[in-house]
Amino acid sequence: MNVSKEQIIDFLTGVVGEGNVITEQEVLVESSLDRFRRYEKYHGRQSDYMPSCVCKVHSAEEVSEILKYANENGVPVIPRTGESATEGGLEVVVENTIVLDGSEMNEIIEISEENMLATVACGVPLEVLENKLREKGYTTGHSPQSKPLAQFGGLVATRSIGQFSTLYGGIEDMVVGLEAVFPNGKICKIKNVPRRAAGPDIRHIIIGNEGSICFITEVTVKIFKYHPENNQFMGFLLDDMRLGFSILREVMVEGYKPSVARLYDEEDGDYHFSHFADGRCVLIFVAEGNKHLAKATAEGIREILSKYSELEEVDPKLIENWFNHLNWDPQSLIDERKETLETNNICHTTEISGNWDVICDIFEAGKKRIKENFPDVTLMGGHSSHSYLNGTNMYFVYFYNVECPVEEELKTYHLAIKEILVEETLKRGGSMCHHHGVGKHRSYWIKDEYQSSYYMLENLIESFDPNNIMNPGTILGKK
Repeated sequence: MNVSKEQIIDFLTGVVGEGNVITEQEVLVESSLDRFRRYEKYHGRQSDYMPSCVCKVHSAEEVSEILKYANENGVPVIPRTGESATEGGLEVVVENTIVLDGSEMNEIIEISEENMLATVACGVPLEVLENKLREKGYTTGHSPQSKPLAQFGGLVATRSIGQFSTLYGGIEDMVVGLEAVFPNGKICKIKNVPRRAAGPDIRHIIIGNEGSICFITEVTVKIFKYHPENNQFMGFLLDDMRLGFSILREVMVEGYKPSVARLYDEEDGDYHFSHFADGRCVLIFVAEGNKHLAKATAEGIREILSKYSELEEVDPKLIENWFNHLNWDPQSLIDERKETLETNNICHTTEISGNWDVICDIFEAGKKRIKENFPDVTLMGGHSSHSYLNGTNMYFVYFYNVECPVEEELKTYHLAIKEILVEETLKRGGSMCHHHGVGKHRSYWIKDEYQSSYYMLENLIESFDPNNIMNPGTILGKK
């Protein structure tokens, strides 16, 4: 780095104004870690490195000026919007990093009902746009658990997925056009068209870049008609995850598109549905859309399920009630922190994906090894929640009692558990990241994930960010 912290702050103040450059210690400590190391965060610890400041930006032009300065002077930058990251993507790993915050770029620029598109600035909260669309009879179709907190820049940067993805797809299926700023200050805008065949699809340079290539300033997504009155809910109990995966596969292969297709193992099922799961696996489907599609989808799925005498149907009202309480809320996060501090018991997750022929093997092997190697684990389960024609995901959920000093929790438990799950996934040809992104803590295995195609990933990132100022340590792991 060629400049001092004081010089960085002086430059930023000249660009965005004094009130938008935040240097209070409390803010810097809070901004040094994200939810990946929340056990340490809850105990008042911070990263080994502090950002120089949190800088609030309000336009692509401000972002351009700041990134150009940072690039010329070797100053690291972490792009940020909603702060709901869970894989260390927002963790500061280089001293005097600028946390470049776009959360105040919060204009809903246009809702085009004719073109079925919504264009927003990067800091627009997903829930704000969704509520506005629902007033008009539309939806984004995107509903991650972090919906009340997440903002569009972060959703696109992390290649997020919503809980209704089996119908609507992931964020990559929804994004039509983008605007982003690159480290040299270049502002690039990808126009909004239904499809193009003019070379590679350059949207995917930006989607999923996790702040390691550019700063996303504007996003255009598809919108869909919203018909909640047509939702049909189905829930079943069963005793065999392998059977459940087989049923999920059959539903997908037959071409049905429920918005929700979920399979919980007995431990995760008891955690979420203790009032009716009774120690059994839980299979859930929700059909939605216009009345004809919703009805046909539900009838088709029921026809498939009717062949399996092993299934026991539960009251659809129980599934509907669960469906209406899917997302985080600010109070739940406060309660989580309080409970963790009182009990020293914490929950983490690891989401992977695999083809139909390996997904159950991945799940069984991962669960078995964790139970054998970690006696302090109090719950080890998981669920499949995003299915495709050729496979599905597995969302491992694990709670453990922390029986070590606070500063050793990451290495003793969290990373050690994740390493086993990544290993069992990769050796069977699955992906170690389904939707939370690589962040800084899955970058250890990025070469194993990409194998021979790592050449393409490395050259892509390094060509746009040759000075490694954009969120260093993320994806490639280079600081």
